[in-house]
Amino acid sequence: MLDDATYRQWTAAFNPGSYYKGSWEEGSKIVFLGPDPRTGKEGGMVSRIAENRPYDFISIQHVGIIQDGVEDTSSDEAKKWTPAFENYTFNEKNGMTEVAVDMDSAESMADEFSRMWPEALKRLKELAEK
Repeated sequence: MLDDATYRQWTAAFNPGSYYKGSWEEGSKIVFLGPDPRTGKEGGMVSRIAENRPYDFISIQHVGIIQDGVEDTSSDEAKKWTPAFENYTFNEKNGMTEVAVDMDSAESMADEFSRMWPEALKRLKELAEK
């Protein structure tokens, strides 16, 4: 799920070309990037790993946005998205790993995320089963 190559595969459901730079280590800065669908320029989120308990729980705190390759943590546009958390809880269920996702998002994005998450999780499941 977190390895660079497989991360790019399952997160393509949100934005083809998605990738990250940084570390999944607790307390570390990490940026989530990809081409902006409207402009084609690099965009994404500035984040930090709030918590990482391997194979149990990961919490990502989004603290800003990236537009045209520039980090922004203080504009009104950035503040619409932050602070927001994206949490992954891993549970063993019948000998398999279940991934539960809890995510803060702007109300305007709720419908879009509800369409993208099932596809992303389907891709993640396929990768895990390989």
